[in-house]
Amino acid sequence: MLADDVQLLAAFYRDALDLSIEVAEENYVAFGGDGVRFAIFSRAGMGPNTHDHPDYRRQRAGQSFELNFECSSSADVDAQVQQIERHGGVIIAAPVLNDWGHYTAFFADQEGNIHSLFAVVNG
Repeated sequence: MLADDVQLLAAFYRDALDLSIEVAEENYVAFGGDGVRFAIFSRAGMGPNTHDHPDYRRQRAGQSFELNFECSSSADVDAQVQQIERHGGVIIAAPVLNDWGHYTAFFADQEGNIHSLFAVVNG
């Protein structure tokens, strides 16, 4: 994930979603666990790493990807929603039980990236 404010987003994902930081630098923070690495890197820093590709100079517009965070239960989704709001996230869609058996909510971080929380309740 690219960010204009790496430290703000890193604190949000650490505190609101209880993710563990494995690497913490000024312009790069990586979270890890169970074979996954999720990283936040400064948008400005990516240009030099890609021979100044023009896409990294453009302002972000629209949703480009979504992370899905699995919770252990519907109650855990509800608790996570409250924690996300306490740490500055915005709930885009309150938790609902979907036809496919997932209890799902959507939230946005401080830079507008929209992700989901879900618990499998029928399966």
